[in-house]
Amino acid sequence: MRSDDRGSITALVVGLVMTFIACAGLAVDGGRLVTAKVRVSDQAENAARLGAQAVTNLRLGVPVVEERRAVRIAGDFLRSLGASGSVDANRFEVCVTIREAVDMTLLDLVGVGSRSVGGRRCARPIME
Repeated sequence: MRSDDRGSITALVVGLVMTFIACAGLAVDGGRLVTAKVRVSDQAENAARLGAQAVTNLRLGVPVVEERRAVRIAGDFLRSLGASGSVDANRFEVCVTIREAVDMTLLDLVGVGSRSVGGRRCARPIME
């Protein structure tokens, strides 16, 4: 081994280890982000569906959402899940938006902090 090659293997190993950590972090933390996105979207959809059940005028064949009641019902459901978000309602639909911060585990080692995921789902009452 020549004297000017000293330490080159160390640099190679450090580079490979960092690459491995980054790839593993993308797999692990990416999976956590996808799971959180699905969970948040599911919670928002269920809250919107519950809120959309607060309807009047069913006998007239034109269901109208009771806005205040729908917001209260959807908000109560979110609180029962331990989630926080916003609920918007008008005469025709109920929309729920939820945001959640996801802490990175492996990517935090290479300087990537927490990421935010969110979901927005709307529900409308229909007559069949």
